[in-house]
Amino acid sequence: MQLSEQEIIRREKLGRLRELGINPYPANLFPVSHTSKQVKDTFEEGKKVIVAGRVMSTRIQGKASFASLQDSEGRIQIYINRDELCPGEDKTLYNEVFKKLVDLGDFIGVEGSLFTTQVGEKSILVTNFTFLSKTLRPLPLPKIDAEGNLHDGFTDPELRYRQRYVDLVVNPQVKEVFVKRTKLFNAMRNFFNTAGYMEVETPVLQSIPGGAAARPFITHHNSLDIPLYMRIANELYLKRLIVGGFDGVYEFSKNFRNEGMDRTHNPEFTAMEIYVAYKDYNWMMEFTENLLEHCAVAVNGTPETTFGEHKVSFKAPYARVTMTDAIKKYTGFDISGKTEKEIFEAARSMGIAVDETMGKGKLIDEIFGEKCEGNFIQPTFITDYPKEMSPLCKEHRDNPELTERFELMVCGKEVANAYSELNDPIDQRERFEAQLKLSERGDDEATQFIDYDFLRALEYGMPPTSGLGIGMDRLIMFLTNNASIQEVLFFPQMRPEKKTVEVELTAEEKGIIEILKANENAMSLNLLKVKADLSGKKWDAAMKSLAKHGLTKVAVNGEDKIVQYIG
Repeated sequence: MQLSEQEIIRREKLGRLRELGINPYPANLFPVSHTSKQVKDTFEEGKKVIVAGRVMSTRIQGKASFASLQDSEGRIQIYINRDELCPGEDKTLYNEVFKKLVDLGDFIGVEGSLFTTQVGEKSILVTNFTFLSKTLRPLPLPKIDAEGNLHDGFTDPELRYRQRYVDLVVNPQVKEVFVKRTKLFNAMRNFFNTAGYMEVETPVLQSIPGGAAARPFITHHNSLDIPLYMRIANELYLKRLIVGGFDGVYEFSKNFRNEGMDRTHNPEFTAMEIYVAYKDYNWMMEFTENLLEHCAVAVNGTPETTFGEHKVSFKAPYARVTMTDAIKKYTGFDISGKTEKEIFEAARSMGIAVDETMGKGKLIDEIFGEKCEGNFIQPTFITDYPKEMSPLCKEHRDNPELTERFELMVCGKEVANAYSELNDPIDQRERFEAQLKLSERGDDEATQFIDYDFLRALEYGMPPTSGLGIGMDRLIMFLTNNASIQEVLFFPQMRPEKKTVEVELTAEEKGIIEILKANENAMSLNLLKVKADLSGKKWDAAMKSLAKHGLTKVAVNGEDKIVQYIG
């Protein structure tokens, strides 16, 4: 493994700590008494505290030094005076350990008393400190100049997502997004529990990928010798529980869809689904708007939020617009009573890409998505979807061509989807069969499986029920003003990282690198050639190899050529 100069130095310091009898990775508990925030919130001059964290900055000043410790709740300044830390004759702990062997990023624990500096900063006067963990890689810490401008920030998105552990350390605002994510889950869970509904768990590995139309991930169960599918939705299992006698059940489920990845889609995502017996979609609309107002306040302290250029209010109530009226308003085309052929021609005349595999429901969905969706900025319920778009939804009580379904749109994106659930087992079977025919025609969004066990469950009777699904990742995107789903997932799916190829260096190549390192990684080409003292053939071979492997480059400086080590 090729190490940078900093990594080599840190390993040397690691060895020196051990020589001094200091374990750089102690196993015993460190008795933290306060976090940085608690120190500041309950500050009293002279109060004894024990804190721990990463060293994020140091100012070494001879017999006394300042440093900044960062823990899970912020930063606190510590002040280390040599004679306070080492009251006896042996000053090793300060002169050797703290001044020379502590690096930025190291974890230390300190004991001391609180005081306020002359400039008014709440600080800890350290009387003892303990090494808790030595870091072997330097953190990519940003630098701030005298004008307050940030330099060398850890801002590259791909690096940040791959190395989220570093991102969380050096970009404190990132942690706040995930704190808010947890607040959202807690607020939603408390809302449901207060209403008397029960949180449940359903299978992730399923014999049939039901409850949605999506391409599943497939695996194999060795003992049973059968294929299994990772869950694309949990809907059908939750409905089985309603059949079994529960009045209200909900689940935060990890779902997996083997489809595209972009700024708003990750193959692994979190959804919340809730089903409540004896309710309909009108009741669920009111329930949803009250739920989301409650969650927005819990996360941000207000129902108002900002997403991109838009100010959005989750304050109930929300507007309600039928899908038919939305399409009519934004296209001038009335889908009521139209045949599949008429809708196909209308979509094509609007410039929408359509093909013969698309059924009536898919065509209407394309029209709405292309021409209407983006117009709904404030939370709006789009209601009464055509039957062909909703195979698990109950037929509308007033219009047999429609279903009792709504989607909640915010800033042109779907946040929630809800039904008056279909509980007629004969109708459900016919809808599944119709979806299967669409799938055979080539519609990749039609259901490709019929869950006969679910149909059997319905035949035992399911009470009138309303169900709601919410994309939790998308909702927290709106509440934290993040346009990319990767920003709200700790570890989003990434393409495989390109592995660094280990380069086996010759003795001549190693010698040239050592000379460059000893001269701050750069040297005149002519001077380097003299110091290397190689034959012409070996010199040429070594320099070509180092350049080929990207370890050195040559820059022209006037009449001179400078060789730079960039390994």
